Amino acid sequence: MRITVDGRPVTARAGDTVAAALLAAGIDHNRETPVSGAPRAPYCLMGVCFDCLVVIDGTGNRQGCMVPVAEGMRVETQKGKREIGR
Repeated sequence: MRITVDGRPVTARAGDTVAAALLAAGIDHNRETPVSGAPRAPYCLMGVCFDCLVVIDGTGNRQGCMVPVAEGMRVETQKGKREIGR
């Protein structure tokens, strides 16, 4: 199936989580820390560490390790601080 990551098409396998699809596609980070801007990547892959936060279909602060990919899904790198309601 096809998803879009930061405007680029990425092929993902049905049943994979967003975090797994990003890692399989060679994408080495999915967010930047609000303090230093350092890149972060999925760490625990079980919903505990929150290092996998991404924007999915316009909704921010989604845990990529907990969301299964869906055809046509739009994923964006989350930059900086989380925003309430986004």
